[in-house]
Amino acid sequence: MTPARLAIPPGRAGRLWLVRRLAVARRGADLLDRKLRILQSELARLTDVTARTGADWDTCQHAARTWLLRAAVTGGERAIRLADDGQLADVQIGYATTIGIRYPATATATMPAVSTWDSAILARTRQAHQAALAAAVQHAVATAAAARISQEVRATQYRLRAVQDRWIPQLEQALAEVTFAIEELERADMARLRLATRSG
Repeated sequence: MTPARLAIPPGRAGRLWLVRRLAVARRGADLLDRKLRILQSELARLTDVTARTGADWDTCQHAARTWLLRAAVTGGERAIRLADDGQLADVQIGYATTIGIRYPATATATMPAVSTWDSAILARTRQAHQAALAAAVQHAVATAAAARISQEVRATQYRLRAVQDRWIPQLEQALAEVTFAIEELERADMARLRLATRSG
């Protein structure tokens, strides 16, 4: 980018303007780099949590499926339909903020009251499904949090590359050009002054 496209003030004021802009750009690059490191460590933590909650959910859903099959074999599908009282679970999601990025962090699933008329196998099936729901909610929260932080990591990497690879080099080039132009003017003034003193 040429100095004219940057709208640089003329002369020494332009050099000072560029020096300040360059300092701000370098400080911005440092802050973006620090933010990127923090986000990458948070993403690594959330990736581990996602793997752990995913494994828990797989285990719980397999157990729930097994107990549902046992209940169907023991009491039939009609007994399962009759055990459904139509109540829904309630899920509350809590959010956290890291470096200004809001993402889901916690979740609690409140289960409906258990019917006292359930048989032992239906009660165990209900418990297995409640555990599977709680595990699914935890896994969904961890997955959503990791996706949100991953998205912010990519955006921060893009911004950092733009500042480091484009903005700072453009400012450095413009500063070099302005400095060279000022030095040329100073040399020309000195030469004119020497000629004026010799001829005088």
